[in-house]
Amino acid sequence: MAAAGDLEAAKAALDLCPWLDGHGADLRSLLLTEGRLRHFSRGQWAFGEGDDVGGIFTVVGGIFQVCAQSIGDREVLLNQLTRGSTIGQSARFGGGPRLVTAVSLGDSLALQVDDEALARISEQQSLIWKAVANLHYFQLRGMVRMIAEFASLPPRQRLAARLLRFADGQEALLTLQLAQQDLADMTGLSRKTVNACLSDLEARGLVRRKYAAIEIVDVPGLQAYASVPGESV
Repeated sequence: MAAAGDLEAAKAALDLCPWLDGHGADLRSLLLTEGRLRHFSRGQWAFGEGDDVGGIFTVVGGIFQVCAQSIGDREVLLNQLTRGSTIGQSARFGGGPRLVTAVSLGDSLALQVDDEALARISEQQSLIWKAVANLHYFQLRGMVRMIAEFASLPPRQRLAARLLRFADGQEALLTLQLAQQDLADMTGLSRKTVNACLSDLEARGLVRRKYAAIEIVDVPGLQAYASVPGESV
């Protein structure tokens, strides 16, 4: 049985999920009841690319890195998941094996709701499928936006846009546990270019660099910077 503190943390994390907006507390309660809370240690896989088990995965605490295989079996870092982030798919919508691998960066807690649990929830709340469809749409929208940023933005604005994804819904002083190499992988830039971009952003008072971390100081300023293309680095 899950500890009371873990359940409260999971409830708070689900309240941050936009794919559940408008679906009320009952659906969230069913997700907590039918889902499984799991603790992870540093380096532990939550799931791997190609796994047959479907379902959805919501981060309750900690950080997970999301990776995928590229040409030549090269593993590419795609994203970082923090509290309230949800990823996954359901066989109900034609989902197949897992598309990515999720690995914990430290001590973490997550809520896993597999396809069997989703089916049990649907017996009481058919709206679960609408919520999962919302999740699929949000994931697709995120991929489309990322492709558009890669295709249209010069390095500095591309990096700023990527940082803003992590700041969504927050105002300022957000500390991201991201090394410069992580940002390089996620933006398709070299580490040297990322360092130059961050130096520029820091000089403008938009971010502050720390050891293996970046603090976003001015979200509105970063938004304005990302929306006006500038010179390539």
